[in-house]
Amino acid sequence: MFDNIAELIDKIRLGEDSYLELKEVRFAGQRISAPHRESLADELAAFANSRGGVCVLGVDDSREVLGIPLERLDLVEDFVRQICLDSITPPLAPVIVRLSLPSTAGEQLPVLKIDVTGSLFVHKSPGGYLHRVGSAKREMAPDYLARLFQQRSQARIIRFDEQPVPGATLDDLADDLWQRFASPRLQDSREVLLDKLAMARPDADGTPRPTIAGVLLASSDPRRWLPNAFIQAVAYRGTQVLPQGDSAYQLDAQDITGPLDAQVLAACHFVRKNMQVYATKDEGRHDLPQFDMTAVFEAMVNAVAHRDYSIHGAKIRLRMFADRLEIYSPGAIPNTMTVESLPYRQAARNEAITSLLAKCPVPEADQAETGRSAMMDKRGEGVQLILGRTEQLSGKTPVFRLIDESELLLTIPAAGEGV
Repeated sequence: MFDNIAELIDKIRLGEDSYLELKEVRFAGQRISAPHRESLADELAAFANSRGGVCVLGVDDSREVLGIPLERLDLVEDFVRQICLDSITPPLAPVIVRLSLPSTAGEQLPVLKIDVTGSLFVHKSPGGYLHRVGSAKREMAPDYLARLFQQRSQARIIRFDEQPVPGATLDDLADDLWQRFASPRLQDSREVLLDKLAMARPDADGTPRPTIAGVLLASSDPRRWLPNAFIQAVAYRGTQVLPQGDSAYQLDAQDITGPLDAQVLAACHFVRKNMQVYATKDEGRHDLPQFDMTAVFEAMVNAVAHRDYSIHGAKIRLRMFADRLEIYSPGAIPNTMTVESLPYRQAARNEAITSLLAKCPVPEADQAETGRSAMMDKRGEGVQLILGRTEQLSGKTPVFRLIDESELLLTIPAAGEGV
C-alpha cells in the first residue's frame, strides 16, 4: 500500500485515516521510549483486523517528518519485529521497508514504513480485539467480533480454503501450475477459469484474488501467505527422540515446501530415502521395505488435503523411527466423524483442495509406486488402503489418535528388523 514514495508523501500530507498511522520515534539512552510497545501492537493488529494499512515510524501526528537516526534503524526494526511476534496473537508478518522522506527543511531523513495487509485471521493485541475506524483504533463489539471470526476462519460461512487471500494477486499463481487443472476445451479468461476452479474469488472490494486453495496448489511457495503450510520431516535414530545434546539423534531432517502435490511426493521421497530395506529368505530371497509406499502416499495426501489450514502456527509433522512412522496433521476430525469411523466414512474439511487434488496428475515416474494417476480419488478409499497395505506388509495395524481435539496422529508400524 502506498508503494510509490510520492504517493506516500501526499498521503502523509493529508493525515491519518483508516489506512495510515503516523508515529514519532523517541529514545531514552539505548532504549526506545516511544511509540509504546503495547500501543504500536494495538495499531498494527487493528490494521490486520480491518482492511490493512500503513504505519510510518519517524513522522509525528502533525505530519512532520522527524526521521530515525540512521545508526538506530536496526534497533527500531528489531523492536517492530519483536512486537509482531510477542505482543500479537497470532503473530503478524508485516512488510517493513526503510525509506528516506523529505523534512520541511528539504533534508532526506530515514523512516520505517510498516505495511500490514488485511489478515486471514483475527488478531488479539494487548488492548484486546481491535479494528480501525477512521484514524482511530476501536475495540470490536461482541457481535462484530463474532461475525469477523465467522468470516475469517471459525464458523466457515465460506469454507476457509475458498477464502480470498489478502495481498495476493492472480499473477502470484504460476501459469504452469494452475493451468493443469483447467480443461483444454474451456476458452474462458484466466479470471473466470480460476473462479470456476475455486482458485480465485473476489475480495470485499470486488478485486479477484487467489484463494487459500489457489495459493496452496498453484504458487511456488504457499508459505508467503500461510507460513506453516509445509511438512516438517525428521528421521530419528532408534525408536525415540533423544536429548538434543546427542548430535547423532537425527539421521535426516527437511522442511518440505512447494505446492501441496509437490510436498506429498517430496515427503514420500524422504521416507523412501531414510527407511531400511531388509532381505528375507522366506519363499526365496526378496527385499522387504519398512513401509509400504502406497500407504505412505495415501497418508501424506490425506494429511495435506484434510488438515485445518486456519490453525495458525501448526504444520504437518512427519516423524520416522526405526519401528514406526508418525504423521501429525493439524485439526480435529471434521463434522461428526470419529477416529473409529475414519475407514468407513467421508467428510472433507477442504472441498476445494480435495477437488483440485483429484484433478492433479501424479508424474508418470511415480504412478507405479503410488498406484494413482491422480493425487487423490474421491471414493474414500485412502484410509482403507493405509490400513490394508500396512497390515499386509508388517502384520500390524496403523493407529489413528486424536490429540487434544486439535491434531490427528497416524502411526504406521514398520516391517522388518526395526520392529
